[in-house]
Amino acid sequence: MSAAAVPLYEKVKHHVLKRIRSGEWQPGARVHSEHELVRELNVSRMTANRAIRELVSSGVLSRIAGSGTFVADLRSAGHPLQIRNIATEIAERGHVHRAEVLKLERLVPPEAVRARLKLRGRQAFHSLVVHYENDVPLQLEDRYVDPAVAPGYLDVDFLKVTSHQYLMAVAPLERVEHVVKAVVPPASVAPLLGLGAGEAALLIERTTFSRGRRASFALLYHAGSRFELAGVFDL
Repeated sequence: MSAAAVPLYEKVKHHVLKRIRSGEWQPGARVHSEHELVRELNVSRMTANRAIRELVSSGVLSRIAGSGTFVADLRSAGHPLQIRNIATEIAERGHVHRAEVLKLERLVPPEAVRARLKLRGRQAFHSLVVHYENDVPLQLEDRYVDPAVAPGYLDVDFLKVTSHQYLMAVAPLERVEHVVKAVVPPASVAPLLGLGAGEAALLIERTTFSRGRRASFALLYHAGSRFELAGVFDL
């Protein structure tokens, strides 16, 4: 669809989402009123109203009668020791998940990845996927998979099925290794998560094992301001 063919209300939504993703409008911040958006973007009141209504409906914004419209708190919580499907977690919060597949390929991975997976061959499958919660980027999944463990990986439609769902079906988990750290993400990662220069991300390095082999190694980057790890442990 050409830029000219994009509906005006979608342009208004993009304008609001851009300010949220950049961090200019933080959770709890009041967003511009419909009147202000009309004046700022030169659109009709009906167009501004539709854009705001759809963002409220999707959970990105919240309206408080008599006070205005505010950025919703989309900070998401994950358990540090559980391996769960991100699409399921988002759905359980009553929000909408979607994925954007940036790469799906067979390649010779970096030496550090080959060592982590202990590959018997030189090549691995590689996927790079951004997961969104209510159209706000939540996680960048940079995953390498041993072809011997999941030979059909490149044929999967990861717009419909997450890598977690597929791998759980073909390579049931036997063991998981986690490393969790706060990092300043690489320059190639920050814009995909809507992070500003120098803004921190939470990185989970995860190696999974199945049937006595290392099945996958993933770098899971999360927007630090929109994600936290939480857990309850019985001793």
